[in-house]
Amino acid sequence: MRSFGLARLSLAASVCGLATLPALLAAQGAAKTNQYGNPATLKPAPTTAAINVRDLQIRLYQFADDSMLGRQVGRVGNMKGTDMIAAEVKRLGLLPGGDNGTYFQTLPYHRRKFTDHSRLTVDGNPIEWNTDFVAVPGQRAPRSIAGVEVVFGGTQGDSTTQISSADAVGKFVVLLPNPNGARGGQGQAFAVRGGSAAPRSRFDDAVAIAVIDLDALTPAQRVALNEPIVASQLAAPRGAPVGGATGAAASRPSAPVDSIALLKTQLAALQPPATIRLTRDAAARLFKRRNIDGLSAGLKGGTVTASLDFVELPTEWARNVVAVVPGSDPVLKHQYVAIGAHNDHVGITVPVDKDSIRAFNIEKNKLLLANNMQGLGPEILSTIRVNMDSIRQVHPKARLDSINNGADDDGSGSMGVLEIAEAMMAMPVKPKRSTLFIWHTGEEGGLIGSAFFTRNPTVPIDSVVAQLNVDMIGRGRAEDVPGGGPDYVGVVGSFFDSKDLGETVQAVNTKQAKPLTLDYKFDEPIAWSGYNNIYGRSDHFNYAQQGVPIAFFFTGLHGDYHQRSDEPEFIDYPHYAKIANYIKDLVVEVGNGPRPRLNGTKPAKPRVIVP
Repeated sequence: MRSFGLARLSLAASVCGLATLPALLAAQGAAKTNQYGNPATLKPAPTTAAINVRDLQIRLYQFADDSMLGRQVGRVGNMKGTDMIAAEVKRLGLLPGGDNGTYFQTLPYHRRKFTDHSRLTVDGNPIEWNTDFVAVPGQRAPRSIAGVEVVFGGTQGDSTTQISSADAVGKFVVLLPNPNGARGGQGQAFAVRGGSAAPRSRFDDAVAIAVIDLDALTPAQRVALNEPIVASQLAAPRGAPVGGATGAAASRPSAPVDSIALLKTQLAALQPPATIRLTRDAAARLFKRRNIDGLSAGLKGGTVTASLDFVELPTEWARNVVAVVPGSDPVLKHQYVAIGAHNDHVGITVPVDKDSIRAFNIEKNKLLLANNMQGLGPEILSTIRVNMDSIRQVHPKARLDSINNGADDDGSGSMGVLEIAEAMMAMPVKPKRSTLFIWHTGEEGGLIGSAFFTRNPTVPIDSVVAQLNVDMIGRGRAEDVPGGGPDYVGVVGSFFDSKDLGETVQAVNTKQAKPLTLDYKFDEPIAWSGYNNIYGRSDHFNYAQQGVPIAFFFTGLHGDYHQRSDEPEFIDYPHYAKIANYIKDLVVEVGNGPRPRLNGTKPAKPRVIVP
């Protein structure tokens, strides 16, 4: 599920070693399974047509493995995750539902780089690519550099030493590196892939901005600056206002707009100054000197001409996976019941001791539960103190982890939907309507994949009779969420657009051997910490905007949400299997029953709100 910027206080606390896991960890050390009966790892194995604990474990331990690199949209890990899903649906025999007869709908994400055909000269003398200089790629190709005068602009990040904006117009501005942000290690080199220039406001009208900080990088690190590990799209995020204002700034009354200034800003964004990194020797040659000692702001140098070969390479790092189980009715098979989950998570972040961070967040969640899920201030969080010795008895050395595996979010939904696909393919008679399986990408980035699909559907959007969204169905224990337990599941929005669909959700549940406890509280505004706007935070939202009736299933947030500790070994698999089986039955019922009718202008409400 998409985060709305929850505070990561737990990270700071875990790094400081404030948390522990009491006797629970000792039990883990003495057994091959943890307190939930799950192993730390599980080898791949064949699955069956039945939706059961073992098959869900087999799938989720693969999908939420470190090898998937956190599955973040725009990174290679997302391709790995979508490759796995597509290979499985192909093996199971589902029909391709993506673009051009494939299982993929690829979003327009590109990797941007400069090639080694890039050249730069000063007064006709060459400065060697990677040896003397590197151009750092941004979102767009930079301005042309042809016969441009070099000027020393001062020190990066220190406006008191820098030349004025007027003196930078049309110039090749050279800067000393910021002494408080020296770059040397690999991590730092990778962090500045987007550019190392001084604040844009001062040098908007420069032709290029070059920082003298390349010496600290190894040859491999210099090459890596143009082997981007992140792909992106040029379109603004969903809902972003024109002009870039967000948050409170976007809601304030607009100030008078200087049209000339606005035009200059827009043109600068379309073709920005080049961002370049130089060695000290190359910088000295730009100023016709032996070294760069004693450079003074405003000093003029030679004349630079460059041919920077900027390319945009399409990637497979942002893909929806789309597959179809055809319906059995010759007429109704042209209608679809869509079921979806999101295939992405939040990727790689700062390494932390994952045992400590989990221990801290367990204690934090206990306090949240005791405080009626109201936010905890620093004064309460600072009281979390448990002896770290109990962790170190099991794991003597800190187990640093930087990969967010997203087992529950939304590995549980993705693999649950895959299990449903396998079960339906084994049915001797398929539902009358076709079933459209969609694993959306980019939910964590702003519901990007579902927005792309609903605006560029691979089937007519008005042929989709309902969309069932499955996002985080692997937890929901009493220790995770108020009212949680082995039969708990939250249902969101099922009555909003179609009373028929809402009633079908309830009716199918009553037919279960042991009905689930359907919790509708998230249909209403709720003051719980972290639960703001649940309805608008997952992929069903984009279908609802297109007039498609939706139902969203999830088992609530928990202490491991968006943490390195959201691992397969902490999932409640019997509970997970029960929910997945129920949703499969719901898909079949909607596939065979009357088309859910829209309510009109007024949302319906379930008769009973289950606490």
